[in-house]
Amino acid sequence: MTFLKAPRDTDLHSAVGAAPVTPSNDDDLTNGECRALYVGTGGAVSLDVGNSTAVIFAGVASGTVLPVRAKRVRSTGTDASDIVALY
Repeated sequence: MTFLKAPRDTDLHSAVGAAPVTPSNDDDLTNGECRALYVGTGGAVSLDVGNSTAVIFAGVASGTVLPVRAKRVRSTGTDASDIVALY
């Protein structure tokens, strides 16, 4: 039986880096598009994905990892805090 190995930089692998997020309507995440977002203190998270489409995740529980590739976390519409970008 042959097993296929996934390339190192895929969604199948865990994060190799992390950075705190300061929500901003103007600035993208410092290290570029993330692999996922950790939400320490729950609430709503407004973010931009892919082609700058704004999406709001409402009612995100504390301690949740959102498996979404975001390039910006917007301050307008975000009341969750202690957010960490996972790379």
